[in-house]
Amino acid sequence: MKKILFSFYLILVAVATYAQSRIVQNFNDNWQFYLGDEPQAKNLKFNTNNWRTLALPHDWSIESDFKAEFPARNDGGALPGGIAWYRKTFTVDASKKDQLFYIQFDGIYKHSEVWINGQYLGKRANGYISFQYEISKYLNFGNTPNSIAVRVDNSQQPDSRWYTGSGIYRNVYLISTNKIAVANYGTFITTPKVTATEAKVNVSIEIKNAAAAKSVTVEVGIYRAGKLVTKANQSVNVNASSSTKLSQDLTITKPALWSPEQPNLYEVITRIYDGKKLIDEVKNPLGLRNFRFDADKGFYLNEQPYTLLGVCLHHDLGALGAAMNTRALERQLQIMKDMGANAIRTAHNPPAPEVLQLCDKMGFLVMDEAFDMWKKRKNKFDYHLDFEENHKQDLEDLVKRDRNHPSVFMWSIGNEIREQFDATGIPLTKELSAIVKSIDPTRPVIAALTETMPEKNFIFQSKALDVLGFNYKYFDYDSLPKRFKGYPLLASETVSALATRGVYDLADTLRLWPASSKDKYVVGGNPDFTVTAYDNVAAYWGTTHEIAWKEVKKRPFMSGTFVWTGFDYLGEPVPYPFPARSSYYGIVDLAGFPKDVYYMYQSEWTDKPVLHVLPHWNWKAGEEVSVWAYYSQADEVELFVNGKSKGIKRKEDGDDLHVSWKVPFEAGSVKVVSRKGGKTVLEKEVKTAGSAYKIQLIADRNNIKADGKDLSFITAQIVDKDGNIVPDADHLIKFTITGKGSIVGTDNGYQADLTSLSKPERKAFKGKALAIVKSQQNEKGNIVLKAAAEGLEGASVVVKAVK
Repeated sequence: MKKILFSFYLILVAVATYAQSRIVQNFNDNWQFYLGDEPQAKNLKFNTNNWRTLALPHDWSIESDFKAEFPARNDGGALPGGIAWYRKTFTVDASKKDQLFYIQFDGIYKHSEVWINGQYLGKRANGYISFQYEISKYLNFGNTPNSIAVRVDNSQQPDSRWYTGSGIYRNVYLISTNKIAVANYGTFITTPKVTATEAKVNVSIEIKNAAAAKSVTVEVGIYRAGKLVTKANQSVNVNASSSTKLSQDLTITKPALWSPEQPNLYEVITRIYDGKKLIDEVKNPLGLRNFRFDADKGFYLNEQPYTLLGVCLHHDLGALGAAMNTRALERQLQIMKDMGANAIRTAHNPPAPEVLQLCDKMGFLVMDEAFDMWKKRKNKFDYHLDFEENHKQDLEDLVKRDRNHPSVFMWSIGNEIREQFDATGIPLTKELSAIVKSIDPTRPVIAALTETMPEKNFIFQSKALDVLGFNYKYFDYDSLPKRFKGYPLLASETVSALATRGVYDLADTLRLWPASSKDKYVVGGNPDFTVTAYDNVAAYWGTTHEIAWKEVKKRPFMSGTFVWTGFDYLGEPVPYPFPARSSYYGIVDLAGFPKDVYYMYQSEWTDKPVLHVLPHWNWKAGEEVSVWAYYSQADEVELFVNGKSKGIKRKEDGDDLHVSWKVPFEAGSVKVVSRKGGKTVLEKEVKTAGSAYKIQLIADRNNIKADGKDLSFITAQIVDKDGNIVPDADHLIKFTITGKGSIVGTDNGYQADLTSLSKPERKAFKGKALAIVKSQQNEKGNIVLKAAAEGLEGASVVVKAVK
């Protein structure tokens, strides 16, 4: 069979930080906000006395209760859009008048327009893209104030298949540089060679000169743990009012390679000197690795076969909405890491910069995705209206921003794009792939496709993709290598199984909810808008977690999988209408509590011993209960009910991913014991819970930074007198706080809870709820969270805010 072998040797870098010659100032504090349209707000002397003062990032939509009448519908999270304004007043020291100034927005959803001192800077339609404007010539210096105004228009709904959020929901920076400086996204670092013994490094640099012609020295140093590894210098003549490009080659011997298992990072520092004076400095984290795709054998990382164990993640952060918070994102990624995931797909839009920074550091490979649609719409007011005018700049900005991250290993130019079904897909695919490769020729281009017949797939017919991603349709996997000869293949989206944490229907057959495309919603679903957590319900286009994983696992030519999805997310609540308002697809619920199937993946994707038993043990006397166990690193599992053995089960033929028993319920306990070679590996026991007695509070971290950003995620559990979680407890828990912090969100993971996620109270769902506590800036001390519910003993927990 003809084979196409793709090899990509990369040295990769992340978002820059700067020394005092270049100042990147966090610009998030002391913004004023008005929900509504006020056209005069762009003017310098506009009165904002009645506006709300807040800190960015900010998502105004998440502050609302969920309502059916919002035009985004429950697909869009049943939350409001609208128009709003943001303003900020600031001064710039007179000593800085010879420097260049830029305002950088990491993301505004959407149709943002920006003014500085009444001067119009521009408009960006795409709500997920990062951008900046130069503001130097409009600034006042000294004591004369400056005013920046931002209008955000998310009023045309529906505009998305999921919840987007609204506002300046990512970070903002004020950047100042000297007139000779590295251009924005002006460093591109690649390696023509990476092996275990040597890495060849090429650093391409663009220098922007807004002053007179001058000779400068450019120094590039590579550091590890603060120690210089190698360095190169070059004298360069930079012409007046122009850009100059140069490159430098360096060599690293015996490099520490980057991988998800060992995310070794170096640091590249680029310095520009005018004589002996440092005039610019840019620092970039750097990772060294090589990878390739093979059409027959799948994916290789650092010359070793490597299965992509991926999840798709939307951009919202649960109760925080779309507002970017690094700790909330880190928590999500750590939960995925502990499950065994090694790859993330940014479904279906450019991520926040912090996503890639954390993936570099924590060790994830990232499929960086640009678009969910091109010219053909999926919703009436989505990006198809803006694609023609904006796609080139948006795609260029994405690739330039992200091309140096060690985590990013491929570019996705689209998800389930409708142009794949007609000839318009051919030229568009060629154009988009060419844009990517003009900026980054080192990584493959992929699209997530649904059409598995080559003659019907016009995106494939463009011949512009390096790797083919196919969503669902596992029954076609064996035909793909024959139909698409020579192309590497990836299961770019799989599963679409549905579940609600802690809910257990005792039916044990596969059910499709809804049953087909003829039904928008499930017919005969659960009256409380839940779905069983046994892995046996999926949307009609999907299948169970176990089936989907087994179909990828046994085919070496499939490079890996990206499960839909790692976490539940706001919006797209298949299979139900309102009041359902968030998804059921996640391996983990919206609050961050794992569903049972999490442990199936952990047993398959990690080397750690795993043993997990489900369901709870509160049923009607004599009721037949299906008891499941996920396990690994063991030969067998034995089930005990009240100390009596109900038999030993083993995974048969290496194909089973769980074992199960059907037993009549007896109050007391159910226990499973895993053994290897006759020796006990693990034991897990679930006891019948009594009446709800008290609340327990458990903080994921008891010490957080006093920076006004750091978070502690505090789980509230309703337990009986013996400390057993009460599986049907639904008490209303009221949270209060004292000390140097605030409650910024609550949740319980229930997809049809209509109370605003910003409120400091939450009904427990299946015995659990979550409160999110944030520190105050520069305020050290104790933060005390208290939880109370009628009829229960309350609880408190102390979180310390430290410098």
